[in-house]
Amino acid sequence: MSTSPQPRVLLVEDDAAIRETTTLLLRQLGFEVVAAADGQAGLDAFREKTPDVALLDVMLPRIDGISLTRAIRDAGLTPIVLVSARDHPLDVVAGLEAGADDYVTKPFDGPVLAARLRAVLRRAGWGEPGIEADGVWRFGELEVDPAGMTAKVAGVAVRLTATEARLLSELARNAGIVLARDLLLERVWGYEWGGDTRLVDVHVQRLRAKIGAERIETVRGAGYKLVR
Repeated sequence: MSTSPQPRVLLVEDDAAIRETTTLLLRQLGFEVVAAADGQAGLDAFREKTPDVALLDVMLPRIDGISLTRAIRDAGLTPIVLVSARDHPLDVVAGLEAGADDYVTKPFDGPVLAARLRAVLRRAGWGEPGIEADGVWRFGELEVDPAGMTAKVAGVAVRLTATEARLLSELARNAGIVLARDLLLERVWGYEWGGDTRLVDVHVQRLRAKIGAERIETVRGAGYKLVR
């Protein structure tokens, strides 16, 4: 995968107008885009640019989208989303069996397409902290050991309660992603049908006091995220 702070999308679309509008749309929504006009150009760009995710039209000249999917899949585990005006179940099955991770029909809504791309990226592990051989996630001077339920800042151990350790691990696992208070209640406390979100606020404040206030960002009206 790329080292860009934005996910790099390989967009292969032979219709120039759709290719241009989709490129502009994805860039506005936070993606880096590498565009190609046919299957062979797409395969060449895939080999040269190492995209994080491929967005392929099914009906392509030179190499069709299904064959391009197989070629990309043979090369590795890069997530693939197919796009087509055809929505017959047999077409969808053919695309998924070729190795695609998702199938989107035209016309598509831009934010929905972006959400589908981010979903396959998450499943592929894009944006997760690097896990070293010792199983520790590292963010500068902050080290989080989810298995051991411990943390260090600048090499100094931080004393965490079990709940604080689970909360920090959840934030670290989704570093850079905003997690809503209700979602944290469910994942950390097991409150699937709601609970007092002040629990989250109090524990975030305690974590900030221990690991540094600047490491956990409040996104007003949305939730919290660990700064990568």
